[in-house]
Amino acid sequence: MPKLQGFEFWSRTLGGARHVVAPMVDQSELAWRLLSRRHGAQLCYTPMLHAQVFVRDANYRKENLYCDVCPEDRPLIVQFCANDPEVFVQAALLAQDYCDAIDLNLGCPQMIAKRGHYGAFLQEEWDLLQKMIQLAHEKLSVPVTCKIRVFPDIDKTVRYAQMLEQAGCQLLTVHGRTKEQKGPLSGAASWEHIKAVRKAVAIPVFANGNIQSLHDVERCMQDTGVQGVMSAEGNLHNPALFEGRSPAVWELVEEYLDIVRLYPCPLSCVRAHLFKLWHHTLQVHQQLRDELAKVKTLEGIAAVSQALKLRCQAGVGLRESRCVEDMSRQEEGAQPAGDLPFFHWICQPYVRPGPREASKENSGSSKRALEEEEGSMDGLSKNKQKKQLRNPHKTFDPSLKPKYAKCDQCGNPKGNRCVFNLCRGCCKKRAFKETADCPGHGLLFKTKLEKSLAWNGTQPRRQEPPQVGSGAPGAFSEVLGSALA
Repeated sequence: MPKLQGFEFWSRTLGGARHVVAPMVDQSELAWRLLSRRHGAQLCYTPMLHAQVFVRDANYRKENLYCDVCPEDRPLIVQFCANDPEVFVQAALLAQDYCDAIDLNLGCPQMIAKRGHYGAFLQEEWDLLQKMIQLAHEKLSVPVTCKIRVFPDIDKTVRYAQMLEQAGCQLLTVHGRTKEQKGPLSGAASWEHIKAVRKAVAIPVFANGNIQSLHDVERCMQDTGVQGVMSAEGNLHNPALFEGRSPAVWELVEEYLDIVRLYPCPLSCVRAHLFKLWHHTLQVHQQLRDELAKVKTLEGIAAVSQALKLRCQAGVGLRESRCVEDMSRQEEGAQPAGDLPFFHWICQPYVRPGPREASKENSGSSKRALEEEEGSMDGLSKNKQKKQLRNPHKTFDPSLKPKYAKCDQCGNPKGNRCVFNLCRGCCKKRAFKETADCPGHGLLFKTKLEKSLAWNGTQPRRQEPPQVGSGAPGAFSEVLGSALA
């Protein structure tokens, strides 16, 4: 069949999907995608996969895609991060039979993306991106799509989107934040940027950012004219977001754990999801927060969740049989604590604190501050206490730490017996360059060379065979004649 493109691909292959679950590292695994699909999601992305690792490691392919095949998990788009056209296409070729499209991540703003030179840190390298998209568009049997972040300037963002479209991108997801907008500095996403891109390109566009409820989804589509809306953090705190519901947390937790039992995933993923779903309740029941962090089995996590459920129900004086609607109609005058729109045991959005609010929170209620308060008499954090349990002789007093002499070249600790007063790395380079030895670092370039020369000198010289066309006349004939005789 010919490869579908643009709006035909969106309407036929993706079924005109409007409610989309974003690619989320360690969070959009198969079990979570199935839960989201049960509650209104029409299209899901895999977590971001590293193209180079996907090509070289068969186990990585098996664990992250090949074993996560499920008929209900379609349509599905596999997302890769990459910075090399050939590697990106090789990875995509290995994945294309398990999905409906391949997405190139151009939106990750995290430090790991900066170090690996991928994600949003490629957005200035237009020539490279053109090559990657063009090659994938030519070689793959499925369409190639992109997820991008915006530039501060709307015109540059529009030109960026048009460049990707011309290179062969068949669907564009636009996150309305710049790569600098992350963590406490996230701020609001710019729907104006998304609207400008939608008007400037002739391919389907998904919007991402500021989505906390179904009302936000409808308003975003109306204001920007996009074909679909993608949710990440909103979906993590309320997987029923696209249904327009805010159910009790335990309802979705129990459903998710049932799916995990059918389609297992790493325990770290399960724990992370429950921390998000129970986020507001765990601010109330801190002891159970610690228990959730410590349990080592799926059944242990389920037990902590059940304990949270019972505490919430006991707190409002209701039995398990009572429905959520009855629970929300509590006695007159009862109001949610703090600034929450619903009671803490109801799935609801999480609003990131701004820089000032975050600094206030960190001053007294941050994880590190709490750890130090709960620490031992020596004021050690929990992490340091664990290290000391493993090694009772370990000290964290800076004045007691051993002082190391520094390498003359790079500043790293030098070898105590190095003949050049260097660290091992610098010593190796110098010893190789000068054909010298450093017994302190076990480098014997000079000794090995001398042994090699001595060994070559003791070997008898091999007699070279006569060559055709050289030597005295008739020499070859004599050798041939004697051989025949």
